Amino acid sequence: MHIVTGGAGFIGSNLVHELNAHSITDILVVDHLANAAKFRNLHGARFTDYMDKAEFRRAIASDSLGAVEIESILHQGACSNTLEDDGVYMMDNNFTYSREVLHFAIAHGAPLVYASTAAVYGLSGPGRFTPTLENERPLNVYGFSKLAFDHYLRHRIDEGTLPITAVGLRYFNVYGPREQHKGRMASVLHHFTRQMRETGKVRLFAGSGGYADGEQRRDFVYVRDLARLNMFFAEIGPYAPARGSASRRYQGVANAGSGRARSFNEVARVLMEIHGQVPIEYIPFPADLDGRYQHFTEADLASLRALGCSLPMTPIETGIGETYQTLAAIGE
Repeated sequence: MHIVTGGAGFIGSNLVHELNAHSITDILVVDHLANAAKFRNLHGARFTDYMDKAEFRRAIASDSLGAVEIESILHQGACSNTLEDDGVYMMDNNFTYSREVLHFAIAHGAPLVYASTAAVYGLSGPGRFTPTLENERPLNVYGFSKLAFDHYLRHRIDEGTLPITAVGLRYFNVYGPREQHKGRMASVLHHFTRQMRETGKVRLFAGSGGYADGEQRRDFVYVRDLARLNMFFAEIGPYAPARGSASRRYQGVANAGSGRARSFNEVARVLMEIHGQVPIEYIPFPADLDGRYQHFTEADLASLRALGCSLPMTPIETGIGETYQTLAAIGE
């Protein structure tokens, strides 16, 4: 059985669908449906069981999931609201929960791949997005909570007490289908598309952070690429060892982005190729994001390649096109 935490969320649900695309359906989906709209992300998905996050945490604490062979744990469950300021809540969801999952994975000899974040880099500029201590300066408790678990994993690796595959993937700015439930935390692609449809124009930030109007730059990574990376490190489906071959033990923290920063202006132009031409309105940068906003991100993929992963990353022109083909197919 494969366990996908956060399995009804944006990244987790796309991971479930990607597993299904490779005929893998023995999946335990773990989530918390206080935001009930997330259930739509699993329309058409096949999985064998579902557990609420609280029930799952109790079950792994008491090792009471039953006599099932756990083939992998793909841990996407977390509080991803970068504006959440409740540090106790954030640390419980993003650090303590992840630590519990790691200990459970070790106890069962199961590979663990988990979601870290590029938010750990804070206001780093070009050339400063490598997973090294001097670059890790999160702006908020969300980034800190993720960094704390990265540190915990690194310590276990350094002291040689980690007997399983355990990889943290620092997701950059993720986009793709099935993010409509995320509200303000959805990607700019989702917001730009909604603006185009509802107002006949698209609103981008005016010059800020040293960048001209709409020229703030982000590393936009396609959610399906992240699903493939999870499967690669957990050796699932097409990435499983050949018959008779031994599994490889992957360990470390690596960036998971496209490797190329693209401006919001570029993203808007790509979307216009799909939705039609609309005017661009540049709006003042929101005061509540001052000092809490990354005006530039770009993944250095050397850490990913050093772990042995050479999977290509999808350019936004292709990824955005596939996103809207998928949304049309599922009626969103």
